[in-house]
Amino acid sequence: MNRADKILKNKKFRAYLNRTAEHEKNRIYCLHDIRHAMDTARIAYIKSLEERSDLSKEIIYAAALIHDIGRCMQYEDRTPHEKASAILGRGILEECGFTETETETILTAVLEHRTDKERSPLGKLLFEADNLSRMCMLCGARATCKWKKEDMNMEVSY
Repeated sequence: MNRADKILKNKKFRAYLNRTAEHEKNRIYCLHDIRHAMDTARIAYIKSLEERSDLSKEIIYAAALIHDIGRCMQYEDRTPHEKASAILGRGILEECGFTETETETILTAVLEHRTDKERSPLGKLLFEADNLSRMCMLCGARATCKWKKEDMNMEVSY
């Protein structure tokens, strides 16, 4: 997973994570940090194995790592984070050696992780893993969370 490792070491990627962390330093709800990105990646990969998907591990991890990096822009100028993540992610993916086809597949999934419309296979996987990565059953802020009760993760499934 050489290219996924390159994302983790990419200066722009790390700068976007740091900007988001600064905005979320007093946040009581779920954070959009590297732990969340890695949890999303691992769950997505497990689900892909269970579903016998033909998506590569590296593409799944790249999508999960990139999916929330635009959160900093959402805080700063209200750009929806999925759109900002696709914008910011393009350059990172290119710098890390992903082809144009791979980049488009990943960025499509990033854009789809916040939509109710039909999703690509990677977009569906990313959406599900993103939601499953949240540990609502252990959250001290659950009572005031905006998530619907029926959408909260109250059992460990991954």
